[in-house]
Amino acid sequence: MALRPAVFLDKDGTVLQDVPYNADPVKMVFAPGARQGISRLAQLNMPIIIVSNQPGIALGKFGFDELCGMQQRLRQMFLALGARLAGFYFCPHHPDGLLPAYARVCDCRKPAPGLLLLAAERHHIDLSRSWFVGDILNDIEAGRRAGCQTVLIDNGNETEWMMNEWRTPDYRLPDLDAASHLLAARQLQIEEGLP
Repeated sequence: MALRPAVFLDKDGTVLQDVPYNADPVKMVFAPGARQGISRLAQLNMPIIIVSNQPGIALGKFGFDELCGMQQRLRQMFLALGARLAGFYFCPHHPDGLLPAYARVCDCRKPAPGLLLLAAERHHIDLSRSWFVGDILNDIEAGRRAGCQTVLIDNGNETEWMMNEWRTPDYRLPDLDAASHLLAARQLQIEEGLP
């Protein structure tokens, strides 16, 4: 099977408003610009995959059942916009977790690229032609380490700004709507054979 590009999205702060440790479907609300952005991304004929750190599991804030309900609600929200969520990959670990099984350093917690590498293998993704869009520099680092082009949603959620070559985004834009315009324009250039 030929490899294809994909769009990887962070969940909290990029797709959804950032409510710390939320797994309650009732509290899930699109972030500003996300509704329009997801609708536009759905037209690109590229898989859309969520990659999210979910340390609430390790910290005992919620369990896998609650996370499953949140995933189902997220898929419904995407479908209502004419988009299909091709995958949802999450890291349940945290080095300071309260649950011993998940209290560890791992290769799937962003900024590590493990979840993107796993998703690429399962979905036959060409990471060099893919995008990672997120609202903090850990997202950017994970995307760059995986070989993706990156977009930082510069909405104020990044507060540390610890920069290095891995944490420098290819683009900085205000929201997912603006990011989707960029990705659509780049996809059109590729289809027309433009550099």
